[in-house]
Order: sequence, then C-alpha cells, then structure tokens
Amino acid sequence: MNAENHHNQVEDNVVVTLEYELKVDGEVVDTSENADPIVFLQGAEQIVPGLEKGIYGMKLGETREIVVPPAEGYGEYDEKGIVEVARKEFPDDFPLEPGVEITVHTDEESEDGEDEEHELMEATIVSVNKYVVTLNFNHPLAGKTLNFKVKVIDLREATEEEIEHGHVHGDDDDYEFEDEDFSESEEE
Repeated sequence: MNAENHHNQVEDNVVVTLEYELKVDGEVVDTSENADPIVFLQGAEQIVPGLEKGIYGMKLGETREIVVPPAEGYGEYDEKGIVEVARKEFPDDFPLEPGVEITVHTDEESEDGEDEEHELMEATIVSVNKYVVTLNFNHPLAGKTLNFKVKVIDLREATEEEIEHGHVHGDDDDYEFEDEDFSESEEE
C-alpha cells in the first residue's frame, strides 16, 4: 500500500467516504444505513457548506454530530420560490398532482433579449387548478436546521484529475480491474 495516498484527517483535496444520518425536527429524513455511504471531494462544494465545514480535521473512524443552520444548509425558505405557471404550459397528459417533484426547464434571457441558458430546476407541485399550476422551487429542506451524525469510514488523496474536475471519479467499491492495471511490474 502506498502510504502517501492515504490521509489521516479530512482536509481539502481528500476523497472522503462518510456514513451519515440526517435528522430534521427530530425525525430521520436521510441516512446511509442500508445504502451506500457518500463519497465526495472535500473542499469542492459537493455537500452542503455547513457539513463540509464541520468535518474538517475529522480522523478515520471518528464520529461527530454537526448542526447546520439553514443558511449553511439548503438556504432560507424564499417566498419568491413559489411560482404560478399557466396550466397550458404543461402537456395535456402531464400528471399534475400536488406533492409531485418535477424538473422544469427555465429559459433565461440575457440583457440583449437573446435566449441565454436552459437551466434545469427541481420544483414541487403545490396546487393545481384549471388555469394555474403552483410550483415551489425551494429545496424541501430550505429553512430547516440540519442535524447530522457522521462517521468517516475512508480517506484517500484525490487524483490530479479529480482535483482538476472538482469531483470524485469512478466508484472505488465497484472498480473493475483492467489488464493494463497489471502491465507494470508489481512492487511488494
């Protein structure tokens, strides 16, 4: 094993594997129990900012409870995130029911009137009537304090490519060996 590829604590440019439990208002809303832990590049803003800040310095095997306020989680609840859209904007056969989460294409216009980006945004249908569909673009956990219990189960140095791209490449657990992995002489 190459000792320089393993880190003993969470720091930037380290790939972290984390078991977690997330509670909101005392109820578990997400957990890695009976599922895969999360694997991410520390410092690359792949997880909520408050959690990323809270795990710095954690050691392999360490468990920590981290309370993340809304501003460092999924943001404050924003009333401007509630938007009414004409029913006719949706296909007739589109299943519009309150509580359903949908992905919406937004067309942003630039200042010169040209179409800019087509952004994909998640929204939850709040209500539907004959003429209007009310959508909520707030994250379901916006405005909520997040209570994490986390355990670091693996740490490794990120590759140059992972650092350059800002995310973890491949799934360490499901890695399939290729013939070229064994083409060079093996060192003991």
